[in-house]
Amino acid sequence: MNFADIIRRHAEGVPDNIALHFAAKDTSYRQLWHHIEAATEALLSQGVKPGDRVAWLGLNDPKMIVLLFALARLGAILLPLNYRLAPAEIQAILDHAEAGFLLADPTYQPTADALKVPAARGLSEVTPGEDKPVLLVYTSGTTGKPKGALHTQAGLLANCVESQHAHGFTPQDHILTALPMFHVGGLCIQTLPALSAGAQVTIHARFDADTWLHDVQTRRPTMSLLVPATLRAVISNPRFPSADLSSLQLLNAGSSPVPVSLIDAFHQRGIPVCQVYGTTETGPVSIYLQRHEAMRHAGSAGRAGVNVNVRLVDESGADVSLGQIGEIWLRAPNLMREYWRDPHNPSFQNGWFHTGDLARCDEDGFYWVAGRSKDMIISGGENIYPAEIENILADCPQIAEAAVLGVPDERWGEAAVAVVVLAPGARLSAGDVLQLLEGKLARFKHPRQVVFVEVLPKTALGKVQKSELARSLAQFPRQITSLSKPA
Repeated sequence: MNFADIIRRHAEGVPDNIALHFAAKDTSYRQLWHHIEAATEALLSQGVKPGDRVAWLGLNDPKMIVLLFALARLGAILLPLNYRLAPAEIQAILDHAEAGFLLADPTYQPTADALKVPAARGLSEVTPGEDKPVLLVYTSGTTGKPKGALHTQAGLLANCVESQHAHGFTPQDHILTALPMFHVGGLCIQTLPALSAGAQVTIHARFDADTWLHDVQTRRPTMSLLVPATLRAVISNPRFPSADLSSLQLLNAGSSPVPVSLIDAFHQRGIPVCQVYGTTETGPVSIYLQRHEAMRHAGSAGRAGVNVNVRLVDESGADVSLGQIGEIWLRAPNLMREYWRDPHNPSFQNGWFHTGDLARCDEDGFYWVAGRSKDMIISGGENIYPAEIENILADCPQIAEAAVLGVPDERWGEAAVAVVVLAPGARLSAGDVLQLLEGKLARFKHPRQVVFVEVLPKTALGKVQKSELARSLAQFPRQITSLSKPA
């Protein structure tokens, strides 16, 4: 089965059902398939061959969906580009991916015109059928230089199966997509799986809290996907308290650990918040919280996917005991085939992907993500997990957002630093921030320093770039308010 067949079958079976809604225009499944056929012919006429990488630079647009399915028919590969990157960063990805073609929407055509596209070059080995590579997505770069995760058609189909199990999609569902589709979160958690189920997808060019609330009220979607930063933007919007959100059967959240205070704001409105855990490399639907479990397990990432194997391991690669924190290893059919031009990367061994994320599993099989292993702080021989501190600080209405990271310390090896962005009009001292942790976390976990900043550096999905934050702190050490910590 070719991945594009999921659209062809709906075009034959339910041709008049709405597939996509964008910019006040509906596209039926019949029309979507016609667009895919036309795009296939256009790509052939431009010389696109099996294995070629075709880059897309632009905002969310049905054209990107059409391009993906057309490339699947040809056995070629879509390379979605993060339009928020600097031109030099985009050029580096184009060069590394050896992309032979670059398409752009009108907004980013001037940027595209200034970029150099390498000579078209196919793969030396092209596998048949579902195993053909179809999607090359570069990681968001929170831990360093972005890497290209190569996904196959079989992997995308397997991911649709996981998402179907997570969401229970039906043809009557209506999905609101507002997150950027150049990441697997916006593209693969709900958008493609919903289309595979014959549901309707409304696409926003980019996220805007006011537009999101407007369309929830007027277009009445049944599901949507947000991340902590966009959840917070929606809750902070003046329209949120009175907005009619009753059409939403569930709201998914992911990308990073979600503060319970954000989840509770929607639970109080009767809307289950169902987390999804995964990475660019894993499809990404790997661990998820289903609708009927959401209210009772707020804050959990959920249980392992129906076809997903999960291990939590220590530094030696041995499984940790129940309830203990370990690194998440995953093995599943929706994992990437390999890293582009790096097939022997040690993060992917014997079918297991070493995520670098930390979690514990409770006796009922629910996973609770503690953060990234590289973020873990070892202070005086004790492990400190930043997410524990960040979630408590997130509950304070005077704090807009906060990030905790470790910095070198002569006495303790590492010391925790809380970097805080205050809410508009709020006034807190460093001591006030630390007082929020009293009685909630052991004293050794409390930050030794507090820094107030106006904004945190983030990726396109709202993940805090802690490596960039650490560099900023190193360059401006005098901004740090040092505090002595009680023993």
